[in-house]
Amino acid sequence: MDFATVFTSFNLTDAQLVCSRLEAANFHPFVANENAAWLGGFGTYSAAGMLRVQVPEAEAADALEFLKAP
Repeated sequence: MDFATVFTSFNLTDAQLVCSRLEAANFHPFVANENAAWLGGFGTYSAAGMLRVQVPEAEAADALEFLKAP
């Protein structure tokens, strides 16, 4: 299965919040590189690079639209 990135952040809390919002709306997200934030030694900030919230490609367009809605 291929995945698409719908949100990026260096902040783990922000990425998890977006992931939770998507899950509540019946999408199937996960936070890629989530462990890098804890291993980086900066608490909730990733020193290893961007954290990516990803969903299956088939859900990407709808997930992006959902995140853009107020």
